[in-house]
This record gives sequence, structure tokens and C-alpha cells, in this order.
Amino acid sequence: MTVSYCRSCGSTGLRPVLSLGRTPLANALRTEDDLAAPEPTYPLELVFCACCSLVQITESVPPAELFREYVYFSSFSDTMLRHAMELSRRMIIERRLSPDSLVIEAASNDGYLLKNYKVAGIGVLGIEPARNIARVAVEQQGIPTREDFFGMTLAQQLVEEGMRADVFHAHNVLAHVPELNEFVAGIRTILKSNGIAVIEVPYVKDMLDHCEFDTIYHEHLSYFSLTALDRCFRKHGLVFVDVERIPIHGGSLRLFAIPVERVNGVPSRVSALLAEEAMWGVDTPEPYLNFASQVNQIRSSLRNMLANLKAAGQRIAAYGASAKGSTLLTYCGIGRETLDYVVDRSTVKQGKYTPGTHLRIYSPDKLLEEQPDYTLLLTWNFADEILRQQDEYRRRGGRFIVPVPTPRVA
Repeated sequence: MTVSYCRSCGSTGLRPVLSLGRTPLANALRTEDDLAAPEPTYPLELVFCACCSLVQITESVPPAELFREYVYFSSFSDTMLRHAMELSRRMIIERRLSPDSLVIEAASNDGYLLKNYKVAGIGVLGIEPARNIARVAVEQQGIPTREDFFGMTLAQQLVEEGMRADVFHAHNVLAHVPELNEFVAGIRTILKSNGIAVIEVPYVKDMLDHCEFDTIYHEHLSYFSLTALDRCFRKHGLVFVDVERIPIHGGSLRLFAIPVERVNGVPSRVSALLAEEAMWGVDTPEPYLNFASQVNQIRSSLRNMLANLKAAGQRIAAYGASAKGSTLLTYCGIGRETLDYVVDRSTVKQGKYTPGTHLRIYSPDKLLEEQPDYTLLLTWNFADEILRQQDEYRRRGGRFIVPVPTPRVA
């Protein structure tokens, strides 16, 4: 469905920013039997709401089509596991959580975060719409998990069952939500009067500054500033009492929200970041249009770099069968004429093929087996972790190409 109104404020004043053309669904990996079948593609158009400043795409693919069976497992990333452990330990101390407390997470994935609370003896509930991932959370981590999409309806059901959250986590899920107001209203409903919601979202300013255009794909409907989030959450009786900029996923915001009746004034870090956003023009189209211009430059630079390497007889692979990789390859027109294959640490992805480009996915061991001259790092958001893991490949002379914000060899 093509949306002609803002997902947050309902305004129809949406200004076009960037067109990435028609692309396949970024996580719709193909099997060998699928390769001859038609592959659906959808427009990928970025727009800016002049009314509330929310940046968003215009196409909404039904959530059940995107998320009921999913290929992204958080536990395959050491960075994500460490990130989750540090945050859960912090919340246990700061919120003085006990066995009588309840921590709920929307889009809880394979239990990578909630397992830290469970080990500490604290009650947990995961909400995960992907059936295959929810099974892993239950069977391998012992995390009670609802196979459902979070929103106002589910929040009311849980409250009727006597479940309200001392801590509610929503990490990297808000961008996936087509009914944004229903989700935020659900947070307000599920929180205890003294509860807190911990929200993490990729930050639109980091996307602009580092030209992270490959974070745009059909699962990511919205691209948030604090300004846009503050306006949305206040409508539903929630106020941010703190905000932190964190490096995960190429630059994110971590926000702490509580019911408005417990708030007196605007906390300093929140007011400071709101003022900073006003300074760089969060409510104006110029920063977003400048971003679009830079995206075109990256495409040209990367295509030229790879073409020169191929002309010199260099063998090139790719690392990371990721959603962002799908956007980058499709938009830049890079496929089997340039790349020999993709490697990925996720055993769920190995043996399948990338959407659109149909590159075979192997284990990272293949880099040492075949020692390609260069490897295009599609999961650049985990660059430090991957470069450490691939130290032997690099020691033997292999080089990584990091595509954003400017294509470079590492």
C-alpha cells in the first residue's frame, strides 16, 4: 500500500527526498528453487513530513509478509549480545528490579536481551511476531514469548491478564511499525504508573551525516529524530526523561520515557538535543535533500572503484547477507558481474541467495578457503567486530571495502 499521509501526525504535506527505485524485500532470501520464479519488487521512496518532521517511506508492505518468518537473529552478533547485557545490568540496578518485577520487550527476537533479566531471577515476557524466532526464544532460552505484533490491542489484552511492565523495551522495532500511534499508545497502556520504557532507534542525523542510505528498506518505515519522536510520544501521554546517543547500528538514540504525570519540566539532555536539532534544520527539507545528493555520489564512487578492481583482474566477494546490503547492491546496480558470492555468520542464511542479486551465501570460512582479493563489507555497522573476526583473512592479504560514508579500503 502506498501511503500519502504521515504515519505520525496524519499530515498530507509529504515532500519527496530520495528515490531508490524498485527493490525486492531486503530480507526475502531466495532458495535455489526460487531463483527461476518471479521476484516481487516495490517502490522505495523517502519523504519528509513538513508538519512533524518525521522522515519515512511511502510504501507499506503487510507486516505479516515481512516478519512472520524472519532471518535476522540478534544472537549471531557479539556486539548485540554485549550491548544487551550491559543495558540489562544497568536497568536492574537503576530500577531496583526484583523477582516481583516484570520486563517486557516488543520484537524480542531470540531472547538475546531478556535472557539477561531471566538469569537474574526477574520476570520477563517477550513479544515476537516471527514464529521461527519465537520458537528459538522459548525452546533455547526459556523466554515466555507471545507470537504477535505489539500494539494497543495486545497491550490491553496483557493488562487484562494482569501483566504490566516495570520496564518495557522496544529496540529497533519502532521504525518497523506501520501504525505508529497504536504502538506508542500500547506502550502507555502496558507501563506501570512507575514504569519506564526504553526505546532504541537508528538516529536520522547519523543517517544524514554518514550517508547511511542503505538503512532505507521496506521494513524501515520511519527514520526518527528526537523532535519527531517527542511530538508523537507526547500525544499519548509519554515524555522523554533522558536521551543518549549510542554507536550501535551506525548511530542510534536510546530514549527513556515515562507517563507525563510523573514529569516536571523538560530534562536537560532532552532539551539540549531538541535545541541542537532545531539548529541543524530538523524541520526543514534542506538537510534531507543534501543527503540525497551525497547518496548519488557514493553510488558513482563505489561503482567506479569496483569496476577498476575487476578490470585489474581482482576477485571480489561480499560480507553480510544483510537488509542494508540488499538496498546497497540493488540501488548501485552491483551483482554477479562484480561479486562472486556473499558470506554471512548466520547459519539461517547460509545456502540461500540474496534477493534481487541472487548471490550464493556461504559461511565466512569461504574467505579463507578462496582468499578473494577484496571483500565488500555490506554489514559495515559491525565493522570493528567483523574485521577482528577476519584477522587471518586480512593477514593473508585480503582487503575489505567499506562502502559508506565514502567508499574506502580497510
